[in-house]
Amino acid sequence: MSKYFGTDGFRGEANVDLTVEHAFKIGRFLGWYFGKDHKCRVVIGKDTRRSSYMFESALSAGLTASGADAYLLHVTTTPSVSYVTRIDDFDCGIMISASHNPYYDNGIKLINSSGEKMEEPVLLEIESYLDGVSGQVPYAVRDSIGRTIDYSSGRNRYIGYLISLATHSYKGMKVGLDCANGSTWMIAKSVFDALGADTYVINNKPDGLNINMDCGSTHIDGLRRFVVENGLDVGFAFDGDADRCLAVDEKGNLVDGDLILFIYGKYMQERGKLGDTKVVTTIMSNIGLYKALDAAGIGYEKTDVGDKYVWENMREHGNRIGGEQSGHIILSKYATTGDGMLTAIKLMQVILDKKTTLSRLCEPVTIYPQLLKNVRVSDKDTVLSDVDVTAAVAETERELGDNGRVLLRKSGTEPVLRVMAEAPTESECERAVDAIIAAMEKKGYIIK
Repeated sequence: MSKYFGTDGFRGEANVDLTVEHAFKIGRFLGWYFGKDHKCRVVIGKDTRRSSYMFESALSAGLTASGADAYLLHVTTTPSVSYVTRIDDFDCGIMISASHNPYYDNGIKLINSSGEKMEEPVLLEIESYLDGVSGQVPYAVRDSIGRTIDYSSGRNRYIGYLISLATHSYKGMKVGLDCANGSTWMIAKSVFDALGADTYVINNKPDGLNINMDCGSTHIDGLRRFVVENGLDVGFAFDGDADRCLAVDEKGNLVDGDLILFIYGKYMQERGKLGDTKVVTTIMSNIGLYKALDAAGIGYEKTDVGDKYVWENMREHGNRIGGEQSGHIILSKYATTGDGMLTAIKLMQVILDKKTTLSRLCEPVTIYPQLLKNVRVSDKDTVLSDVDVTAAVAETERELGDNGRVLLRKSGTEPVLRVMAEAPTESECERAVDAIIAAMEKKGYIIK
């Protein structure tokens, strides 16, 4: 397990957990590591956080000091960095973003030359360098010193790519967009305007401090109200770096990642594009999704939580669609990572192809109430292996039968166990979760 890099990059509070020195050293290492036998080229994108500009400068300084050329996309989305890295043959890509986190956090996401998340062995070597274990890397001198190059043209090419994927004009469609004061604040409207939509936009005035603040995919109620109040046909909400998308139907109902997986998976099946492949979900997907997929005759896989694991499954088994409840949707024909803008365009395709509303497309899926409680415990592994706790889980599962499920899993970063239940009613969820927590409490595992 990496010390600094989690499933979605090196993330933490800016200049507390993730410092400008970290960024400089990461740039130093990458420039040297990928430039051993040629002139290294690295493309960098960032979101709208105030600290993103600082980290961009630090990474660029580190890269050029090691002899690499740093190409700047400026404010852009994570999937655009992935696309440009892959299409334009960069050695690697860097996205500066803490995704859906508040403005004071930031992150450094590393992308390999194939547009995928950087391989674990490379991350471990970077960490050894950060900790001073692997020694120093040489500075470039004279004409070997690298350059910083404006590469906004790469971002524009990505926008053109998105527009090219649309199969219909959006003329006559009233579309709402919540840009989360983040990476899509300029991109999203330009794409939907170009496709002919009547575009209504909120939260597209970033000031460096308001990214994700009561807006975007993690605060969907604002878009729900906006869609209803303005009589819109559909709404899309992105997170800070736009690798997620949640939707809102014309009635103001949330259409989350599970519903999106069903809608587009069924659409692929009907058109013979799914074949014998499966829809890839995580263990947190709703039981209602699985029941709907079963009824439609669509197979599915379950992975650990994290789009990294979803993509690994898709790549290994050739699956074509996967994602998370949170709105990370990966469509392998078009991208190697979650892409909120791409997801919105493909949902529009289904709506327009089938000449129906988003609410009608959701009807085959009954989303079950879901309750999640986090419990601080003395030792996560001890609790998970305790016979009385496992017996409580088994008894709760027996009581719910085919109409619900429970899940007990540990946090990867805190002394916390996550207890989740799904059932036909909220009260049944509450009883199921509390029964498992009571078993932990009885054994003295819970930290007050």
